[in-house]
Amino acid sequence: MYSITFKFEQKGLSPITITDVESDQSILEVALTHNIELHHNCGGVCACSTCHIYVEKGEDYLQELTDNEEDFIDRAISPRLNSRLGCQCVLHLGGGEIEVTLPDQTQFLGE
Repeated sequence: MYSITFKFEQKGLSPITITDVESDQSILEVALTHNIELHHNCGGVCACSTCHIYVEKGEDYLQELTDNEEDFIDRAISPRLNSRLGCQCVLHLGGGEIEVTLPDQTQFLGE
């Protein structure tokens, strides 16, 4: 089982830690299941960059970055070396601690 901490760049939002998270689901799915707003204009099929996140800890527990995902990350607002798409961060079998930061999504309101 996993423990996932969601941090937020948007001011006024406190970190949220979700425990007992089962493998074989994406960070996007976990966020949505727990009412954490993470934009996903394409429906989670790696066809946009709106579910862009920063993986701060636990990258080894996630499905590897693909060329297609990397292409969309390049289109995201403020990409970094630890940027990923939440829809593509599928949890491996097993467990551990993961920490992600959600960029300030108010930047996406016009899209």
